[in-house]
Amino acid sequence: MNWLHTPLFCPPFDPFLPLVFLSSHSSLLLFFSLVQFGRTEVIDNTLNPDFVQKYILDYFFEEKQNLRFDLYDVDSKSPDLSKHDFLGQIYCTLGEIVGSSGSRLEKPLGGIPGKKCGTIILTAEELDNCRDCATMQFCANKLDKKDFFGKSDPFMVFYRSNEDGTFTICHKTEVVKNTLNPVWQPFSIPVRALCNGDYDRSIKVEVYDWDRDGSHDFIGEFTTSYRELARGQSQFTVYEVTLLSFSCSVLPPTLPGNPSQSTSLHYMNPYQMNAYAMALKAVGEIIQDYDSDKMFPALGFGAKLPPDGRVSHEFPLNGNVDNPYCNGMEGILEAYHQSLKTVQLYGPTNFAPVVNHVARYAEAVQDGSQYFVLLIITDGVISDMAQTKEAIVNAAKLPMSIIIVGVGQAEFDAMVELDGDEIRISSRGKLAERDIVQFVPFRDYMDRTGNHVLSMARLAKDVLAEIPEQFISYMKSRAIKPNQDPQPCKSKDPALHTQI
Repeated sequence: MNWLHTPLFCPPFDPFLPLVFLSSHSSLLLFFSLVQFGRTEVIDNTLNPDFVQKYILDYFFEEKQNLRFDLYDVDSKSPDLSKHDFLGQIYCTLGEIVGSSGSRLEKPLGGIPGKKCGTIILTAEELDNCRDCATMQFCANKLDKKDFFGKSDPFMVFYRSNEDGTFTICHKTEVVKNTLNPVWQPFSIPVRALCNGDYDRSIKVEVYDWDRDGSHDFIGEFTTSYRELARGQSQFTVYEVTLLSFSCSVLPPTLPGNPSQSTSLHYMNPYQMNAYAMALKAVGEIIQDYDSDKMFPALGFGAKLPPDGRVSHEFPLNGNVDNPYCNGMEGILEAYHQSLKTVQLYGPTNFAPVVNHVARYAEAVQDGSQYFVLLIITDGVISDMAQTKEAIVNAAKLPMSIIIVGVGQAEFDAMVELDGDEIRISSRGKLAERDIVQFVPFRDYMDRTGNHVLSMARLAKDVLAEIPEQFISYMKSRAIKPNQDPQPCKSKDPALHTQI
């Protein structure tokens, strides 16, 4: 599946520690798939570090990408972690961060029994395609004197604005000692880090007097933008800060992940169907026999659509909102392959919209003349579990069933919970009227000899096994008897369906 190059930011750590555990130097470690991915800079003498270091991760929304963050109090220059005091850790997934409100996840640190280790705040943002790099230099004149026995030791801190009105630190200059007229060294910063390609995005700059104990004195601040900086030499007269130089260059290009790359679950191998296509073909070719005209609506979820990049969780694969129907399984497969070339796959992964979409059609036809079967092929990652459970509970009283086929190697705990074979699914204290979900992991059906025909046959047999019973349970619950002379179907639905 496609991935997004997503920067992972590590803003303030706000520990709630007694003074006896006062941290003098804080450093955060990020572990990716239990392999150390990187370390932040060390911030001296603070309980509330705001880390500048960012990490660019390949985001695969179809996979469960486990992360672990460890926080240490750095006592020496030794790279050996056992030489430093452990302050706490958290486990999460990259999907949790991206799927959180505003892509901002706040979690309590743990790892030390009986201790409150504080809170960590993680934010993520999709990187713009902009590859520009800005180089600039600043100076200042007549800054306030903050040191009792000297002048000031000024440094600058740059923040970029977020959509929720908050700011994220993106750069710190060096400290220039004992002066009220500093000239800072030129520095380079990717435009993506400074404003993520939005030239009018607010950039806040604060000037501080550095203190050894970490209690830096605030001197002043100003707000600007990349567009204003790019105009050339500028003076921010309120605090006598001057932009001495500004230039822009282009960073070397990177190749983003896409379905044409073999690492994607949606990889379009010219010689073999991917797991999504095989699952669709295996189930669809059997269930299509119960549809009179073999015209099937096919929906996708989790993508940015052209031309404006709008995110949708229920878009037609053929791109036609007014007529999303595809001619047979071959038509659906063609639409699927074409959509991979036109949309940008995007998280979070929400099931509820497409379940509710089908339920609206099923709700309108409850006389037994139609029964709806929704086939969902997924990687197992789900961002709206509570909403999906509620949608399924509501749909359980309607003439519909849901088949979920999990592809890839992710954990499918959430899908098993939705299946409800062991424990009937519930939402807000309300049990589903009947079990309408059948889940199977595709990997369990892969034939060791590579016989995909056999794999697909076994998958179809098991995944469709519960449909007749679910169908009959609905009819019995509504006291609907078989119609000896069925009428032609007059209305189509947005999912695979059968006429009774």
